[in-house]
Amino acid sequence: MTLKFGPADYDRAAEFVRARTGRQDLRPSEGGPVGLVLGSGLNSLAEAVEEAEAVSYEEIPHFSTSTAPGHAGRLIVGRLSGQTVVAMQGRNHFYEGYTAEEITFPIRVMRRLGVGRLILTNAAGGVNPAFRAGDLMLIVDHLNFVGMAGHNPLIGPNAQAFGTRFPSMTHAYARVLRRAALEAAQELGITLRQGVYAFLAGPNFETPAEVRYLRLVGADAVGMSTVPEALVAVHAGIEVLGISTITNVAVDQLDSDKETSEEEVMETGRIVVPRLTALLTAVLERL
Repeated sequence: MTLKFGPADYDRAAEFVRARTGRQDLRPSEGGPVGLVLGSGLNSLAEAVEEAEAVSYEEIPHFSTSTAPGHAGRLIVGRLSGQTVVAMQGRNHFYEGYTAEEITFPIRVMRRLGVGRLILTNAAGGVNPAFRAGDLMLIVDHLNFVGMAGHNPLIGPNAQAFGTRFPSMTHAYARVLRRAALEAAQELGITLRQGVYAFLAGPNFETPAEVRYLRLVGADAVGMSTVPEALVAVHAGIEVLGISTITNVAVDQLDSDKETSEEEVMETGRIVVPRLTALLTAVLERL
């Protein structure tokens, strides 16, 4: 198996972003920029970024085009809560037909831009019966079902320029960042649940039997993203914070009249944006 991208491809994309935004300071250094990935229905979070410069994914070498609803497909560079941020306004998914390497290409470009801490957000279905639509969940661990099926972005020749062959995932979601998120939520009076995120390929929502199975094996929420990005980030030495917006309660009863819909996911995402923006702003202030 050969890799589609090499170090020169990541360098080329990073240099394009620097030139396009006029930010030649975006390079690996102590206290570098913070990366953000904004999930389904959360694009408007980017409106909080000040001094923003936006670049379409279509312009950046080797970036894939976002086709998923609610994903603008732009890279935003600017300031938020006193931090320089590199924010992905939308991401790519397996269900769009992209490979694990293509999905995670932007994360390695972020590393080349100096990102050392990464905040991943997503829209997820609530598997834990205590969760309600509109809840925020701090990801403490994940279940990588897609990876178990052989689709792991770290498969193939090791990208030695970024990290070791066998990276540990014991602390995939950095304790120091989780602590900062919990402290920020407490200060703001925001309920921040904690749980395990299960990653499935999609694009279909889960069957009731799958929801019951996920609950049985320890999942609290389920979604179609985030984990590949977390794997590549940890491999590259980036500290990761993950936050899920519970946009719907996953249906676990076969004869239920309720069905999960794309519209519900998007609408709940929009409603949650003010709380999530306040939380992320407070987290950034602590970094």
